[in-house]
Amino acid sequence: MADRRGQLAARVRDTLAEALGATRTRLSAAQAELTAARDRLTRVRRAAAAVPDRVGGQRDRRLAEIDARHAARIAELARHAADAARREAPGCAGADWPEWTATPSRRAEPPGALRVGTVRIDDVDPVPALVPLLDAGHVHLSGDDRAGCDAVVAALLLRAVGRADPGAVRLIGYDPEHLGGGLAGFAPLGTAGLLTFVGPGGLGPLLDDLVEQIRRINETVLAGEYGSLRELAAATGRRPEPWRVAVLLGGDELNRHERGQLDRVVRAGTACGVHLVVRGVPLPEDLTVTRVVAEASGARIGGPSGLPVRLDPPPPAALVTETCRDAAARVNAGPPPAPFADLLPPPELMWREDSAAGLTAPIGEGPHGRPVRLTLGDYPPHALIGGPSGTGKTNLIFAWIGALAARYSPAELEFYLLDFKEGVSFARFAKGRRDPSWLPHMRLVGINVNTDREFGLALLRFLTEELRRRADAAKKHEVTKLAELRAVDPTGHWPRIVAVVDEFQMLLAGRDVVAREAADLLEDLARRGRSQGIHLVLASQDVRGIEALWGRPALVAQFALRIALPKALRILAERNDAAQSLPRWHAVVNAESGMVEGNEIARIPAASDWETWSGLQNRLWRMRPPDAAPARLFDGDAIPRLADAPDFRALAAPVDATAPRSPVALLGEIIDVQARSAALRLPRAPGRNLAVLGTRVDEACAVLDAAARSLARQHPPGTARFSIACLDPDADPMARALYDDLADDAAWYDEETVGELMAETADGLAGPGSPHYLLLFAVDAAAGALAARAGSRTGLEQLRRVLHDGPERRTHVLAWWRGVARMRADLGGPAARTDQIGAWVALDAHGGELGASLYPGTGGPDWYPRPWRGLFFDRAVHRTGQVIIPYGPSR
Repeated sequence: MADRRGQLAARVRDTLAEALGATRTRLSAAQAELTAARDRLTRVRRAAAAVPDRVGGQRDRRLAEIDARHAARIAELARHAADAARREAPGCAGADWPEWTATPSRRAEPPGALRVGTVRIDDVDPVPALVPLLDAGHVHLSGDDRAGCDAVVAALLLRAVGRADPGAVRLIGYDPEHLGGGLAGFAPLGTAGLLTFVGPGGLGPLLDDLVEQIRRINETVLAGEYGSLRELAAATGRRPEPWRVAVLLGGDELNRHERGQLDRVVRAGTACGVHLVVRGVPLPEDLTVTRVVAEASGARIGGPSGLPVRLDPPPPAALVTETCRDAAARVNAGPPPAPFADLLPPPELMWREDSAAGLTAPIGEGPHGRPVRLTLGDYPPHALIGGPSGTGKTNLIFAWIGALAARYSPAELEFYLLDFKEGVSFARFAKGRRDPSWLPHMRLVGINVNTDREFGLALLRFLTEELRRRADAAKKHEVTKLAELRAVDPTGHWPRIVAVVDEFQMLLAGRDVVAREAADLLEDLARRGRSQGIHLVLASQDVRGIEALWGRPALVAQFALRIALPKALRILAERNDAAQSLPRWHAVVNAESGMVEGNEIARIPAASDWETWSGLQNRLWRMRPPDAAPARLFDGDAIPRLADAPDFRALAAPVDATAPRSPVALLGEIIDVQARSAALRLPRAPGRNLAVLGTRVDEACAVLDAAARSLARQHPPGTARFSIACLDPDADPMARALYDDLADDAAWYDEETVGELMAETADGLAGPGSPHYLLLFAVDAAAGALAARAGSRTGLEQLRRVLHDGPERRTHVLAWWRGVARMRADLGGPAARTDQIGAWVALDAHGGELGASLYPGTGGPDWYPRPWRGLFFDRAVHRTGQVIIPYGPSR
């Protein structure tokens, strides 16, 4: 029992010992864990204490980054906004007042939005605050800051006037409280009709007028084709209507009718360019209305809760006045011409039109931007143009010719142009030294012909002959009109002909033969030309030119197309005074013989300056057919040269010297369309001699020189004799030059030896001999020497014998007498026969001096001398004298 207890106690002691040891071990481990936990706690507490500082730093850095990105974004947006503002309000529409100046936009381009102040966002540069107005909407002003409202009104109006073309913005002011004082700075616009004031009580009529303008523009201008004037301008490049801005500054409460009209303007005005700037008058809610509130505490755009802005100060009063005066002056000076390119088709469409039925081309643009077209055909067949000097008659002719020439090829259209006034404007149509190109359609250009009315008569004769040729062809093909003739004869050359005669009254001046025949030919061409495609365009700057036609009502009636330039008289019908109020660069076009109902107003482009015209002419010249030839240019101030004459270049010695052939002496250039030479044929027949009559040395020598050189060209060297006798010292240089050039075929005689020439020539008439030409310069100066006897006859008697018998022996006298009386004396006295002088050229000898013995009929020819002109008459050819221009010196 005791052992058992001992064993049990021992086991208990062992168990307790083990428990104590284990407890001590766990205690030691717990204490270690406690120490480690305390260390961790210390570390955690230390780490926890560091977290706020680190997180705060990161938060601060993040916030700084966000702030920086925000500021950069704001700056970027501000730059974009400023760029957009510059695009929307370019030039003076958005400039600050210190550097402000008017900058009109391109024609028909809307001025865009207009600046009224600035918007400041944080610390970036202010951004312009813009308000849409023209072609965009209306502006309503409210608030207790009256000065701010006035500044907005002045800024909007000045920027609109300065940004648009002069005259493109018209203001209507309604200021019943201050009677227009709110717009006093814009008063200079009134001198040009760009600003009108409506007095108290006039608001109703003003709104009625605005509504009527909107109705008219919708019906007649937009006409359902375009939705707005802005759309029309973008499509066509033209703005036919101005912007109308009605400024309503207060007034009484509107009645029902006025309220209705105001609502209509708000709804429909923007599309038609009718806009409102209103203060003190309520406007209905509409998307087109921009509201500006100007309070003492600040201004806002878009209403009381809109965008806050800082309004600009009002523009300086001097700037407003100066800008308005300049705009008014430009408008009063007249609108600029329309671009010449507007009259022309695209290059790929040039020369595509057919002229069989007529000629149609624009001459300018009408009030609504649409082209005004001119037609020449069966009706109207001819045109009459009138306008005082400086109103653009020449420019209009250039514009019309250019528009036609660009549409119709030279096979479809030919021009003949005659200018009776002094100047060379039309010479550019022909080939020149400055510009070798020419207008391919032009067949004749006559300039400086104010003293050569015969050239105008020659043109009318040429056109009459062409009319006869066409009429014969039409009769042959049994048709009556040009269109029908071209249809049945497509291979024929039947272009329409337009003959332009500027200052045509010169042709009809006086009561002489030229005027009478010219009037008769004009009437015949005007009456019959329409059916054969020959059209006349007569122009005059002098009312007398028009009056020259009124005595011939049948002639005037044919000119159904009338074009009246500013201040033109007697062009339109008697009670049609539309031309009196025309601005510069405009014309009244009337195809109803000048009746009021036929009026169309056209703005004519600038077409006559060198660069504008030469661009078109060079393009058409490069398109010319291979066989095209330059136009014939007749310059009344130029002296033709023999070497350039086509008839002279065509002369040559015959290949067969034995073949019978009559030589031809060329005396000068005929005043006609074909540039022909006046030719004196010298066959073996009585009277084939030439007398040159007058005292002008250079011209007389020129006639004899041209005759001798042309004759020498027809004879091989050594086959003809040229005896040159010069009896006037002033003629010696030209006679000597001729003698030197004829070389071995020529012999020289003077006052001492001329008698020997007469005797030798008279004695040589017995045999056939070779051709012999006596060129006697101032033969009357040798009267004393020839009066002395040489054998059984005097020298004068021998001269008379040579004149009488020489032509049948191939001996011809070409002599210059310095007066008709002197020639008669040398021929035997006043009663002497003159039939041995078969041809003569009168220089400064009057028609009455020539008498019946030299000219058929009584009283002599209708001839009045003028410099470097002669009257040529050949008994064997002419019924009347022929005016010629002696050829200039050959050296």
